[in-house]
Amino acid sequence: MDRPLLNRRLAAFGTTIFAEMSALAVRTGAINLGQGFPDADGPEEVREAAVRALRDGRGNQYPPGPGVPELRTAVAAHQQRFYGHLGLGCDPDTEVLVTAGATEAIAAALLALLEPGDEVIALEPYYDSYAACIAMAGARRVPVTLRPSAETGRYHLDLDELRDAITGDTRLLLLNTPHNPTGTVLSRDELAAVAELAVEHGLLVVTDEVYEHLVFEGEHLPLASFPGMRERTVTIGSAGKTFSFTGWKVGWVTAPADLIGAVRSAKQFLTYVSAGPFQYAVAEALALPDSYFTALRDDLRAKRDILATGLADAGFGVFRPAGTYFITTDIRPLGETDGFAFCRSLPERAGVVAIPNAVFYDHQDEGAPFVRFAFCKSVSLLEEAASRLKRL
Repeated sequence: MDRPLLNRRLAAFGTTIFAEMSALAVRTGAINLGQGFPDADGPEEVREAAVRALRDGRGNQYPPGPGVPELRTAVAAHQQRFYGHLGLGCDPDTEVLVTAGATEAIAAALLALLEPGDEVIALEPYYDSYAACIAMAGARRVPVTLRPSAETGRYHLDLDELRDAITGDTRLLLLNTPHNPTGTVLSRDELAAVAELAVEHGLLVVTDEVYEHLVFEGEHLPLASFPGMRERTVTIGSAGKTFSFTGWKVGWVTAPADLIGAVRSAKQFLTYVSAGPFQYAVAEALALPDSYFTALRDDLRAKRDILATGLADAGFGVFRPAGTYFITTDIRPLGETDGFAFCRSLPERAGVVAIPNAVFYDHQDEGAPFVRFAFCKSVSLLEEAASRLKRL
């Protein structure tokens, strides 16, 4: 054969950094604070709901293409419960689509809504699947970089840079708030400005809101609730982050019926359906009392503070996140500048695994000295990791 086996759109991606670093954790016995999965399962009653669905024969065969009615109804009820005061609601029959996790939802939305040559603006650094899905759609990604501020200890969106990035070829904004990996929660004013730009330029918006319940400071405001946005916004949610069942791969899309129809057209040729029994369990999870969501947030806030303090004591520059369960750190105070080299040596040096932020950038020099740690782990594990990192 005289041509590569892998098509040119995906040739640049290779194996994800998460697989590489998780394998390194296994090989060295290091504490894995790289990949964002909890080290304990979610609520017992939700697990039992999945077992009950299996035993009752619900979902063991193909569920309906859009998702089981119970889950679509629960998603709609969840939107009304948490965002109804913002005027946001959805019809479970026509405006909800269940997906194989948020990753499939992102892929289906981008494959459905983009033509080759379209430009997609995404906030950099970004979750690595964004770049791959944009490439698979034949579109072109245009990064707008979130930059850290020494004064605030946070990352910020430059609205002028966002405005300048929009061209006649821009089709879609891909937004993630609360933001992985920086932990940024976009403010009401920032979201209002994004909404105004989208309306002004007639853009579609895909919003990844999987960390909606993991906000420690400020508040999560769905972009679809802003004026002029509901009819142009595809909102993505997920059970994995909120209920600590990442392996179930249950996500969903909410949007007006015409956008749902478009996304469903692509989704049906990806997995068609998935996670049948788990869909029934997630429907019950979404109906858990407010106390569950409050306890989840408070627990992760406390874990954030434990790890943030430990990282600062170890000499890192720490950007304390307002949301998600990731902390971005600056390794330059440790005399380091190369996040890749640092993360590949860290398991041997300190027995901890992290992720180099540069993998989330097109402009890798912007992310070179930054490293991400996950804190969705037990308190004892975080304390042990903090103790080990002091070896640096």
